[in-house]
Amino acid sequence: MSGAPGSPCRATAGPLPRHDGATTIAYECRGGIDNGALDALHAEGFGPRPTGTDWRARLHRHSLGWVCARESGESGESGEDGRLVGFVNVAWDGGPHAFLVDTVVARRHRGRGTGAALVSVAAERARAAGCEWLHVDFEDGLAPFYFGACGFRPTRAGLIAL
Repeated sequence: MSGAPGSPCRATAGPLPRHDGATTIAYECRGGIDNGALDALHAEGFGPRPTGTDWRARLHRHSLGWVCARESGESGESGEDGRLVGFVNVAWDGGPHAFLVDTVVARRHRGRGTGAALVSVAAERARAAGCEWLHVDFEDGLAPFYFGACGFRPTRAGLIAL
């Protein structure tokens, strides 16, 4: 996921399949972005409605990388193959610090490990890119997810609303 050409995640890495009942979830680093699909997923997670954001341009301009979770049926021949069901953006400071932003999972996939897998892939790729720290901030209700399922530890931090 580093900014240097030829780094581990500058090109799309192969999908990392994980099975969830009748579907397979593939996790893809720097996967292709359909602005409408990501906008709809983002609205589902953060509401209230899609904003028309040009996600593709934003990610290419400001991100170390991102991870997409896509579902397919057991046969791999479902009409919904490749449907975006999860996403996390990895921003960075150009050095040792990476930051998770916009972690979101479709409602029907929550509580099944999809989000934890997204974060795990993001952490693996940030580490491979030479980052030493992965930061995240979140609302109190998400503490069990980030501290439990994802392995983050509590730290003190500050915030100014702008």
